[in-house]
Amino acid sequence: MGELSINGLQVRLQTAHIIQGVSLIVPQGKTLALVGHNGAGKTTLVRAIMGLTGGISGGTILFGGHDMTKLPAWERASAGLCYVPQSRRIFPSLTVEEHLTIAARPGRARMRAWTQKDMFELFPNLASRRKSRGGLSGGEQQMLAIARALMGNPGTIILDEPTEGLSPAMVGRVQDTLKQIKAEGIGILLVEQNLAFAAAIADSVCVQHAGRIVFQGTGLREPEIARALNANTGFMNGT
Repeated sequence: MGELSINGLQVRLQTAHIIQGVSLIVPQGKTLALVGHNGAGKTTLVRAIMGLTGGISGGTILFGGHDMTKLPAWERASAGLCYVPQSRRIFPSLTVEEHLTIAARPGRARMRAWTQKDMFELFPNLASRRKSRGGLSGGEQQMLAIARALMGNPGTIILDEPTEGLSPAMVGRVQDTLKQIKAEGIGILLVEQNLAFAAAIADSVCVQHAGRIVFQGTGLREPEIARALNANTGFMNGT
């Protein structure tokens, strides 16, 4: 499917210049972690990449060499860009199976076609809840949100704060799942506040501050990410 490449992206919402010339690359089969303090514009950035916010005033969004900048969200998703929002957006009126059925898309050249059987093997907790409508724990909702995205057979998956509100044990399970997804050749753009989690799975890290990318590095450990974050955003000791 190729890489996701953001070049000089600008987003203005009303009078605010939220995203200011952001450039980043998510190669196929690699994970880029995007970190930054609250208010840095991370969610606005990924929503702009997915076509879920207006206000793009400059720059380009390329996926697999194709220009997605002006395409509607559904065309970006059909092309293989899939999104797991921070809110997860699980519908209580639908069963687990129904969520997966609705999200299913045909497989793409050189990429596997994920099935419900694959999802229940990858997420065993969901297998026992396949007929459930609502009542899922926070961790189960996150698993379902990721499974639903995978049913779209993505080339790149964008996750916004996937560990928020999860127990340490469930964070570990999400970490293992994302490593397996990456091993399948899927690119991952990960927005994350948990620096240990980001360090465990990211090939490269970008620090965003006030709508700009102020640092990029590869092969970073948690303390190195923390130092880069604080040194480049004016925060000391995470305060």
